Formats: sequence, structure tokens, C-alpha cells
Amino acid sequence: MSEKSAITVDQAVSVVVCPDGPLLVRGPARIVSSDGREVVRNRRTVALCRCGRSGLAPWCDGTHKVIGFHDQAELGS
Repeated sequence: MSEKSAITVDQAVSVVVCPDGPLLVRGPARIVSSDGREVVRNRRTVALCRCGRSGLAPWCDGTHKVIGFHDQAELGS
């Protein structure tokens, strides 16, 4: 990772729910696996799978489109 694209702790973290798709995580959030190990990130923005069918878990690989994943309820309603 170049110095220009390095993730720094002074950046804000945001999580965006994509309708019928992944969670987009921007900023220096730590991502931890179910067994407590930190998942290595190489990008400032990552997409986390919500459909549970990604072959690259925890990352989204677009499988949600193939299987017709839909949110069960709208957030914020």
C-alpha cells in the first residue's frame, strides 16, 4: 500500500448500507473475524457481504446480485 493511500486513525469511519447489497466501510475501522482475529484490509473502502454467500467472505464478491438478495426491512423506518 502506498503512503498516499495508507489508512490512518485520524480519519472518520463511515458505514453505508447499500440497498440489497453490501456494507461499504470507509476509514480506519478494525474488522475482526468471528474467532477474534483482525482481518487485514488493503483498501480505504471495503465492501462487506450481507447475503452470506460470498466466496470471499467477509468481502462482497457480488453474489447478492446473482442470488437475488433483498433486505428484509428498510432501515430507519
